[in-house]
Amino acid sequence: MTDYRRLGYDKIFVTLDGTETQDKVLERAIIMAANNNSELYIGHVIDSTALETAGTYPTELIQDLERGFRDSIADAVRQAEDEGLIKKVEVIVKAGRIRETLKDEMIDVIHPDLIICGARGLSSIKYALLGSISTFLTRNAKCDTLVIK
Repeated sequence: MTDYRRLGYDKIFVTLDGTETQDKVLERAIIMAANNNSELYIGHVIDSTALETAGTYPTELIQDLERGFRDSIADAVRQAEDEGLIKKVEVIVKAGRIRETLKDEMIDVIHPDLIICGARGLSSIKYALLGSISTFLTRNAKCDTLVIK
């Protein structure tokens, strides 16, 4: 017989990309974490590809981008921490190539049992060249993946 208490999620990782759907994705992640009494990890990757191509990597720019991201989610993070049903809330911001950084430095370190991400509308040219992060996650994650539209 199945032990249904074990079917919940203990560690939820949500990846945010700074787009207009970010708030909706984070709200859904907070609800899922509260409903499962789980740990919530909020990840964001500052895409360094353009900086690498330019041959420069200004530290202060990365710090400003990180501060801007943290400020943009500060109220929601406070709400999640005050919820009382979420065991832990941690925000992780790293600079790097998005796919590799998400997988190698976040997901492979945290080992979540649920990943939540947004469906981002890329142009057909960008999608053909790059693919989407949500597609990458659903194909490569070793756990459940929820894509928010």
